[in-house]
Amino acid sequence: MLNNLLSGEFLALGGAALASLFAGIGSAKGVGIAGEAAAGVVSEDPNKFGQVLLLQALPGTQGIYGLLIAFIVMVKVGLLGGDGMMELTVVQGAEIFAACLPIAFVGLISGISQGKAAAAGVMLVGKRPSELAKGMLFAAMVETYAVLALLVSFLMLNSIQL
Repeated sequence: MLNNLLSGEFLALGGAALASLFAGIGSAKGVGIAGEAAAGVVSEDPNKFGQVLLLQALPGTQGIYGLLIAFIVMVKVGLLGGDGMMELTVVQGAEIFAACLPIAFVGLISGISQGKAAAAGVMLVGKRPSELAKGMLFAAMVETYAVLALLVSFLMLNSIQL
C-alpha cells in the first residue's frame, strides 16, 4: 500500500487532482461571493442582471485553468487518449506534482480574491451602472496572477521528459 502511495503515477495524478480541486474551490468560492452581491443588486433593480452576471462569472476562470492543467497531466501520462497510463518514476511523478502546484494554490487564492473584487464591482454597478467597465477591470487585475500561474504550470509540465 505504501509503495502505491509513493509511486510516480500516484504523485502525478495527485498533482492533477490538486490543480483541479484547489482552483475549483477558489472559483466556486469567488463566484459565490460575487453572486451574493449580485443578488442584492438585482433585488433592487432586476434590469442590472446582465451587467452583474458578467462580474459574477469572472472568478470562474481559475477553475477552468486548474481543469486544463489536470487534463494536460492526464494526457501526458497516457491516462487520456493513450494506450493506458505509463509507468512513472517517483522523480517524474514528483516533477509533475510540483508543476501542478502554482495553479493549484494561486487558483485557490486568486479565485476568492477575484470574487471579492467582483463583488465590489457589482456594488459599483448597483450605484453607477455606467461604470461596469471599471468594475470589470478591478476584478480582471486579479486574473493576471491566475494567468501567470497557469503559464508557469504549463511551461513546467511541458519541460518534463517522460
